[in-house]
Amino acid sequence: MVAVVLVVVVALLWLVSRLPNLNPFHTETTDRSQPAMLQSVRDLSEFHGAEGNFQVIVDLEHDVAWVPDFIAGSRTLFVAHGSVDAYIDLKNLSEKALTVDTEKKTVQVRLPAAKLAKTNLDQEHTYIYSQDRGVWDSVKSMFEAQDQRELFVMAEKKIGDAAKEAGLTRRAERNLQQVLTGMFTSLGYKAEFPGSSNA
Repeated sequence: MVAVVLVVVVALLWLVSRLPNLNPFHTETTDRSQPAMLQSVRDLSEFHGAEGNFQVIVDLEHDVAWVPDFIAGSRTLFVAHGSVDAYIDLKNLSEKALTVDTEKKTVQVRLPAAKLAKTNLDQEHTYIYSQDRGVWDSVKSMFEAQDQRELFVMAEKKIGDAAKEAGLTRRAERNLQQVLTGMFTSLGYKAEFPGSSNA
């Protein structure tokens, strides 16, 4: 008799898995979000000349003094992918930025230094790879939503630091110089960039 009941239960579970509409406990997802609201608009006057893509693994451990790790504490491996742009802001260029010599057919261009934009994390490819928790932290996580802000902040900082070492600003400046050189050459002028490390 028990075997028959077991066979019937298995058959019903198999049927429900094949026909989800028959499952009275199936999950429904409803999106009640409001449409995005435009808060501001601004004109862009930046030349984005280089972009770096980075991956970092954040290994973050929280220990409780005098308490063994299996009771309290946690260790998290967080994989983050992100990008950083290097750009030159052309918004406040003055008239002195260009010096034209019509006799020598030269144009001296004085450009502001390139800057690094804020780290842009790729949310789709950023995730917690593994997490070990003590008993206390495991129980607490059942009643409290985990705050991942610390992980994101650390990942953004590490990627930002890596971008500073990657030479993105120099590449952005060189790329803009190449664009301007081509533009002025087509007008019959030679572009010069005094004071530039890429000149």
